[in-house]
Amino acid sequence: MVVKKKKEISVDVLSLDSPNIQKLKTFTDDTEENLPSLLLHCLQLQDGVQQIHCIKKTVPLLQGLPGNSPDAEPFRCCLDVLSEMYFKVGTKNPLKKVLASSLNSIPDLCKSVAVSSFTSCLRKDIGTEDAGNYRKVVDNLASCMDSFSLGARCVLSLLPEVLQFLVKVLYTFQSQNKKILGDGLAQTQLMHDLLTAVKLSMVLVQKCPESVQRDDQSPLRKTMFDLLCSFCDILLDDDLLQNIQSTAGMAVILYLKALLRDGDNLTHLVNNLILGCQDSTDVPDWFTARCDALCRDLPDTALLFLCQGALAMLEWKDGELGCGGEKLLINLLTVLLSLSARLRESSTALYLSRILALWTCSAIDLLSSSCIKDLKENLNGHSNSLCRLLEYVYVHWEHPLDAVRHQAKLVFKNILKIHQVATDGQSGDQDPFLSELTHKLLNLEWHSKGKYASLACLVECVGTETLLSVDERIPSQILDVMSDQSFAPYASNLLEAMFINHKKQLQVTRESCWAERWQDVWVTPLILRLCEEHVAHTTYIIDYYLPKLLKCNPDSLNYMIENLKNSASLNIGSGDNRGALGALMACLRTARTHGHLRFTEKYTWSGRVSTDLIQQGLVHRHDQIRIDALGLLCESHWSTEVVSPEEMDLVKFFLKYNLNCQSPSIRQQLCYLLKKLFCRVQESSQVLYKHEQSRTLRGPERADSEGDPCSALKNYTEFMSSITDYLFQSLFPGSSHPTRFSALTILGSVAEIFPVGTGSCQSVFEFAQSVSANNVRALLHCFSNTFEEVKLLAFELLRKLPPSVVGLQNPQKILVLLEAAMNLSTSTKHFDCVTASYLLNFLIHQEALEAALGELGHKTSNDLPSTIDSSSTVERNTFNVIRTLMDHLEYEIIQAETSLLEAAASFPLYGRVHCIIGALQQFSMGDVSDVVQWRRLLSRLISMSYRLSAIVSPVVHSSSPEGLMPMDTESEAAAQLHMIMSEIKPRDTNDYFMQPRILQKGDDLHSQALPEDRVPSNTLCAEMKGGEGASCSVTAQMVLVCCWRSMKEVSLLLGLLCQSLPLQTDPDTPQGLITVEQVVEMGDYFKHHLLQSRHRGAFELAYVGFVKLTEMLIGCEEESLRCLPRQWLCNVLEEIKSSDPSSRLCATRRSAGIPFYIQALLASEPKNSKAGLLKMTMKELISLAMPSSDSSGNTSTIPQVHALNILRAVFRDTRLGENIIPYVGEGTQAAILGFTSPVWAVRNSSTLLFSTLITRIFGVKRGKDERSKKNRMTGREFFSRFPTLYPFLLEQLEIVANTVDR
Repeated sequence: MVVKKKKEISVDVLSLDSPNIQKLKTFTDDTEENLPSLLLHCLQLQDGVQQIHCIKKTVPLLQGLPGNSPDAEPFRCCLDVLSEMYFKVGTKNPLKKVLASSLNSIPDLCKSVAVSSFTSCLRKDIGTEDAGNYRKVVDNLASCMDSFSLGARCVLSLLPEVLQFLVKVLYTFQSQNKKILGDGLAQTQLMHDLLTAVKLSMVLVQKCPESVQRDDQSPLRKTMFDLLCSFCDILLDDDLLQNIQSTAGMAVILYLKALLRDGDNLTHLVNNLILGCQDSTDVPDWFTARCDALCRDLPDTALLFLCQGALAMLEWKDGELGCGGEKLLINLLTVLLSLSARLRESSTALYLSRILALWTCSAIDLLSSSCIKDLKENLNGHSNSLCRLLEYVYVHWEHPLDAVRHQAKLVFKNILKIHQVATDGQSGDQDPFLSELTHKLLNLEWHSKGKYASLACLVECVGTETLLSVDERIPSQILDVMSDQSFAPYASNLLEAMFINHKKQLQVTRESCWAERWQDVWVTPLILRLCEEHVAHTTYIIDYYLPKLLKCNPDSLNYMIENLKNSASLNIGSGDNRGALGALMACLRTARTHGHLRFTEKYTWSGRVSTDLIQQGLVHRHDQIRIDALGLLCESHWSTEVVSPEEMDLVKFFLKYNLNCQSPSIRQQLCYLLKKLFCRVQESSQVLYKHEQSRTLRGPERADSEGDPCSALKNYTEFMSSITDYLFQSLFPGSSHPTRFSALTILGSVAEIFPVGTGSCQSVFEFAQSVSANNVRALLHCFSNTFEEVKLLAFELLRKLPPSVVGLQNPQKILVLLEAAMNLSTSTKHFDCVTASYLLNFLIHQEALEAALGELGHKTSNDLPSTIDSSSTVERNTFNVIRTLMDHLEYEIIQAETSLLEAAASFPLYGRVHCIIGALQQFSMGDVSDVVQWRRLLSRLISMSYRLSAIVSPVVHSSSPEGLMPMDTESEAAAQLHMIMSEIKPRDTNDYFMQPRILQKGDDLHSQALPEDRVPSNTLCAEMKGGEGASCSVTAQMVLVCCWRSMKEVSLLLGLLCQSLPLQTDPDTPQGLITVEQVVEMGDYFKHHLLQSRHRGAFELAYVGFVKLTEMLIGCEEESLRCLPRQWLCNVLEEIKSSDPSSRLCATRRSAGIPFYIQALLASEPKNSKAGLLKMTMKELISLAMPSSDSSGNTSTIPQVHALNILRAVFRDTRLGENIIPYVGEGTQAAILGFTSPVWAVRNSSTLLFSTLITRIFGVKRGKDERSKKNRMTGREFFSRFPTLYPFLLEQLEIVANTVDR
C-alpha cells in the first residue's frame, strides 16, 4: 500500500500587546498550571499550532469554574484576554474556532461575566473609524454568528449599534468602488468585502426577535430603514458584480418582510414592485421616502434579482403569505418569462434559469399546502403558465452553457411534479397531458439533445413500458445515435433511466421471469451492435452505456459471456466490425474495470476465458480491439490485485507486436494502460511483502492454501527487468518514431513508479539499477531525433536517473557534449537548435559543467568571468550557460549587422536565443541568490534582443516578405532585384537589400563542410572568400526563415521574461529582476511588431509573447503597469478610426497582427470582472464595421476592413467564452451588409467574418454531411438567442425579393 505523506499545516502566530497582559502576569503561579499561566504561555509561543493546543487545555479549566468563584478578578482578566485574542486573530486561522469553543464551554453561572467582557471588546471593535479595518470587523461579526452561541448573544445585545456600523460600512464600500473603477484587483477585493457585509446584514435581521423589528419607535427599525436604502442603491448599481446585486435583491425582500406586519401587505407591495405599478396609495410612507428608486421603472437586472429575492426569502409553504401569494406566484412567472426574451448576456441567462427553477420549487411548495381550486387550474399541464414555461425549456434545452441546460432539465422535471400535484397524482397512462407530451417528445428527431433529458424525466412519471408500447425500437434508435460522442452522454443517461425503471416495473409484474424480458430489450441489441457495427461507432457505447448496464444488473455479464464465448474463436471480425471476439474483449474489460469480475486468485490466473482467446485479441487486425485486450490485462477495479504470471507473459507478447503502432491515439492508450499495470505491480507488491512477513505467524497449511508471495514477488522483479531491457533495446539507431515514442513513454512511467530510494517502502524493482552506460548513450542519441516529443521524453527520463548512472562526473565527457551543443545551436536546420537546447538543459543539471565551460572558454580564447555566488549548482550553471551563449550571440549580431546574408547562410541567430529560453526555464527565477549579477545579465539580454530584432525586422515588416530576395544570381536578375527593392523600400539599414549578393564556394563541393556541421567561420559566402572562389546562391527562403524564426524567438524570450521574472518596483529594493521601465519597453516592442509585421509566423508568435505580458500586467500591483492594457487598446482603436494615410497599420493580409494585438488585450481582462474593455471594444468595432453613412465625405473603407477582420478574430477566440455571444447578432448584420459593398476588401472580410459567425452559432462542423444534424438549431431557438436578426433578415429578404421581381 502506498504511504501518503501528512500534509503540513501552517498556522499564523497570534501576538497580543494589551494592558491586560501585564495584569495577567500578576495572577500567574509558577507552582501550578492555572488559567492565567496557560494564557500567558500561549501568547509567548512562536508556533501557531502549539498555540491551538495550548488554548485547548484551557477548556477543562473553564468548564470546572464554580459559579461563586473567589478568584473573580483573575477570571475576568482571563476572559478579557480571551476576548481580545478572539477579535485579534484572523478569520481563516483555525485558532479562532478553538477560541470560540473555549468561550462556549464556560458554565452558565459564569456566562454573564463572559458576556460582559466579550461585549466590551465587540463594542470597541465596531467603534473603529479606520475604513481599512472594516472588513476585519465584518469578518469578526460573521464569525460570532457562525456556531458561536456566546458571540451571537453579544452581537444581538448590541444589534442597533452593529446595524449602524453596517450602514456606515456599506456606504463606505460603495463610495470606494466609484473611486477605483478600472483597478481590477482592488475592485475584486472590494466586491468580496461588500458581499460579505450584505450577507451579514441578512443574517442579523433573521436572528433578530420580531417584537423588536416591528416596534415603530425602536432605533433598530430606523437603522433597518437605512440599510434597506443601501440595499436599493446596491441593487441599482451596474458597476457592481451581479452576485452582489443578486444578494442585495434578496436582502431588500428580507428587510421588507421584517418591516411589514402583514403578509397580505407584503405580497401586495412586492406585486407592485415587480409589475412596475405606480400606485402609491397602499405603499408605506417610509418605503416611498427611502426606496423611491424602486417605485420607478426598474432595469431588467434589478427586476430579475427582486424576483429572485421574492422566491428565495418569502415563505411559500403553509399559506403564510395569505391570499395574495397565489397571485404573486403567477405574476412572478409572467415577469420572468418576459425578461427571458430581453436579457441577452450569458450571466443573466444563467441567473434567470436558476430563478425559474426556484420558481418551480416554490410552486410545488405552495400547491402542496394549498387547496385553492383556481391555483391548481392555473398550474396544471394545459394551463397557459406551464405552457409558456415549457416553451422556455424547449428554447433553452440546448443552450451553449451547461448550467443553463441543467436548469432547463430541472425546470422540466419540476413542471411534471407541479402537474401531478395540481391533478392530484393522476396516473401517467390516463393523463392526457403526459400522453401528449410523450408523443410530442418521441416525434422529435434523436439529434436533439434536449429530448434525452426530458424523456429521462418523463420516464419516472409514465414508466418505460409506456414508452416501449409507443415504439419498441427506442433502445435501438438511441444506440444508433451513440456513435457520436456529443450525444453519447445524453443518450446513455436516458437509457440508464429507462432500463432502471424497466427493471423495477418488471420485478413488480413478472416476479420470476423478468430477467429474460429485460435482457431481450436492453442486452441483446447491445451485443448485436458490438459484433456487427463499425469499431469506431461502438466506442462510446462501451464507454458510456455498458458500465451503467452492468451496474444495474451484474448478472447480465454471464448472459453476454455465454453468447459471445462460443463463437469468439470463429467470429473474429471482418471488414470494420469487432466480431464476437472483439465484443467479448470489450465486455470483459469493462466488467473487470468496474469490479464485476476478477481474473486472479491465489496469485494465479483464474479468468473466465482462455489465454488463447486473449492472445488472439492482442494481435487483432483492429487497433481498438488490441487495446481492449490489453486493457483487460492491465485494468482492475482493485489497485492491489496481484498480476498473475499469465498476464505478464501476455503483456510481453503484446509489446513484441504493438510497440510500433502508427496511430497516435492508440499509442497514448497503450502507454497509459501499461502505466496502470505498473502501478498495480507496485501497490500489490506492498501487500505481498506484508503477506510474506505474516507467513511465519501462520500455520504452514494455511500459508500454502493462500499461495506463495515470494514467488509472486520474484515474478514481478523478472517481469519488470525484462520489460525494461526490451524497451531499451527498441531504442536502436534507426528505430521508427512510433517505437521510440512508445518505448520512452513507457520507460518514463517505469522510472516514475519505481524511483531511486523509495523511503521506508520496499520496492520490488529499482529502475536505475537496470540502466547501463549503453542505455544512457541511447537516450542521449534520442536528442538528435527530429521529433521534439522524443527529445522531451528522453530529457525527462535522463533527469530521473541519479548522477552515478548517468556517468558524467568527468568534465572532459561533458566538454564533448557541450561543444556539440554550441555547434548545433548555429545550424541552419531548425531542429538542430532544438537538439542543442535539450542537450544544454540536460548539462545544466550536471555538477562538472562549470569546469567544462571554463575549458571551452580557454579553447575559444574567451576567459569566463567569475561565476555568481550561489550554493545551487543549477543556478550557477544556468547563469554561466546563458552568459556563454550571449557572448557568442553578441559577436554574431555584430557580423549580422554587417551582412544578414552571411548570418542566414552560416550562423542563423535564432538558435542561440532558443537555447537561452530553454536554459531560463530550468531554474525558478524567483529564487536567485545573486540578484545584482542576474540583473546585469538580464538587462544585457533584453538589450541584445532589441538589437537582434532591429536586424531582422525589415524583412518581416516588408509588404512582401516571402519574395524579398529572388533566388537568381545572374546580372540581369540582379538588376531586376534592385528595381523590386526600390519599389517596396523596406525600412532598414542593411546594405544587402540594395544589391544581390553572390556567395562563394569551393570548386570541390564534397571537400567543403556544410554550414550546419561546423562552427561559423569567414569562409562561407561572398564576404567570406576562401581560396577556392566558386559561387552559390543564398535563397530568399533562407533569409526569410532566419528572420522570422529570430523574431519568433525574441518574442518568446521577452514573453518568458515578463512571465517569470519578479518585478523590481523600487530601484533600491533588493528584490526583483526586471524594472517597470523594462516592462514598458517590452510592451512598446510587442505593440510595434504586432501592428507592423507582415509575416504571419512572426506576428502570431509575437502574440504568444504579448499574451504573457498582458497576463502579467493585469495582475500587477503597480498602478502604472496595470492600466497599460486599457491605454493601448484605446490608442489602437483611435488609430483605426482615424484612417490616417500616414498610419503604418497593415490593411492587407487580413489586417496582419492587429487582430492578434486586440485579442491579447481583451483576453487579459479578469474573468470575474464586468468585461468593460470587451463592451467598449465591441461597441466601437461594430460601429466601424457597419456601412458608413458619413456625410462629411470621408469614404475610406480601411477602418471598416480593420473592424471586420478584428471582429472575426474576436469571435473565434474561445477565451472570451459566452461574453461574446450578445454581439453575435450585430456582427452578423455587419457581415451581411458588407456583402453589398462595392469594395472587394470589404466583401472579402465580410465573407470571412460570416463564416466565423456561422461556426460560432452552430458549432464546428466535424463531418462531411452537408446537412449535418448536429450543426443546426430550430428557428424558435435561433431567433430566441438572437432576436435582433429576425427583423433584419426579414428586411433583407424583402429587399432581395423585390429585386428578383424586377
